[in-house]
Amino acid sequence: MKLFNKKNKLFPSIEPFDNGYLKRGVHEIYYEQCGNPEGKPIIFLHGGPGGGAGSFSRRFFDPKKYRIVLFDQRGCGKSKPHTCLEDNTTWHLVEDIESIRKELKIEKWLVFGGSWGSTLALAYAQSHPNVVSELILRGIFMLRQKELQWFYQYGASEIYPEAWKGFIEEITEDKRSNLIEAYREIFNGEDQEKKLRAAKAWSKWEASTSFINHNPEAVQDSVNSEFALAFALIENHYFVNKGFLEYENQLLDNIEKIRDIPAVIVQGRYDVVCPPTTAYELHSRWPEAELKIAPFSGHSAFEEEITHLLIEATDKFANN
Repeated sequence: MKLFNKKNKLFPSIEPFDNGYLKRGVHEIYYEQCGNPEGKPIIFLHGGPGGGAGSFSRRFFDPKKYRIVLFDQRGCGKSKPHTCLEDNTTWHLVEDIESIRKELKIEKWLVFGGSWGSTLALAYAQSHPNVVSELILRGIFMLRQKELQWFYQYGASEIYPEAWKGFIEEITEDKRSNLIEAYREIFNGEDQEKKLRAAKAWSKWEASTSFINHNPEAVQDSVNSEFALAFALIENHYFVNKGFLEYENQLLDNIEKIRDIPAVIVQGRYDVVCPPTTAYELHSRWPEAELKIAPFSGHSAFEEEITHLLIEATDKFANN
């Protein structure tokens, strides 16, 4: 039995009414605005890092009520230069978000982020709490060692052994004790063919585990060369550097800075990429935030239940 009303599906496809690039050092950050220019401002923070926003991300928000801002984070999507890791850290991204807000003359906005986007949303809100009206977070990820170990070393590997085989085959047996580091060596190497093959394996691993039911289209999209290179190289760069956080519990320990911001946390019960224990830890520190568990769902925002809960949250905040 499904525990939700199926009417809450993605809103119809829309096109931007405005787009452009923001020059930030060596980077040019692509951004766009959709929906109602006079509506409630919201910024969408995509996952990865390195995933890019994409057109489907516009569709979680009522275009009659929201002024929807999306951007591609440094090095991915339509932002330039592609795969650039220079000046590419959490704190550069935080200030990119703030620069976009100022460029668009937005006073306060709702911040919406899933997976890595939830990490970035917390980092941004804790850095600039006075400009965040609400938070909607999905598939909570804190970029801590135990979370990285679970997905990239041992844990998720036991649930998806056939997909895991493709992930570890790129790494020689003598280097499998630290797979994130072994992939880093390939990504920093000179063998372009090997780098692309490894990037596709890295990207395919996450796509293969993101849905409760196997999604062959998502897997196929994940091995697009341009996407896979940005996704894998940028993710690995952030993971090797522990998210550029001062210490791994930084985002949990700084909840006091955002405690008064209304928030909804949406989490798939069977999320293998970002297991529910992290969302539960966040909610334990932040009981004022509303935690909604999707009981039959995995990681992706496009799981039917999760889409429903996210749109329920955006509808809830639309008139605030």
